[in-house]
Amino acid sequence: MRVLWTTLALATLVAGCIGAESSEPPVVGIRNMYNQPRYDVQERQPFFADQRSMRPGVDGTIPREAEKFIHWATGRDAKDENWLLETPEGITTRNGGPAAFLARGQERYNIYCAPCHSVSGDGKGMVSRRAAALGASGLIAPSFHDDRLRHIPDGQLYATIKNGLRNMPAYAHNIPADDRWAIVQYIRALQLSQMPENTEQPQ
Repeated sequence: MRVLWTTLALATLVAGCIGAESSEPPVVGIRNMYNQPRYDVQERQPFFADQRSMRPGVDGTIPREAEKFIHWATGRDAKDENWLLETPEGITTRNGGPAAFLARGQERYNIYCAPCHSVSGDGKGMVSRRAAALGASGLIAPSFHDDRLRHIPDGQLYATIKNGLRNMPAYAHNIPADDRWAIVQYIRALQLSQMPENTEQPQ
């Protein structure tokens, strides 16, 4: 009987400690796992020989969230010899089909591209108009309705969005890969909607 009462008393004491407030610092068994060193972007750190806190990816690996088909991620064919001529059908399918994919492309285009290239794609967006007014002609975005841009492969257009070109910034970290392809599809729709009569359609 005494053992039972002793057990109940200990259980009551332990239960009374759970959730109780204390001004004492917490008891941490393994302190080095509690206080981890932290480094800011571009900060020097002594752990690695090159002292870089921003580590490059391990050769032959990709992040879990990255595209598993390398040609879908780069816009190049599997042998890295040519640009993909068209947006891969599998990307359109996994994003709900052509209509949903095009709607997504329009939404992303209006956010990221229209400020420079304009809603219609003629290169007269707000940023381009401001650049023209200031005499900064090098900052004026091109029109997607130029014959040159009508005929470049979809993969090249995708890679330009991803990597940037001249004054255009890279959007690799701002726009997910599928959204870049969606923007490409929407640009193609813009080009078709404003294609002059008797103009050969891009192949």
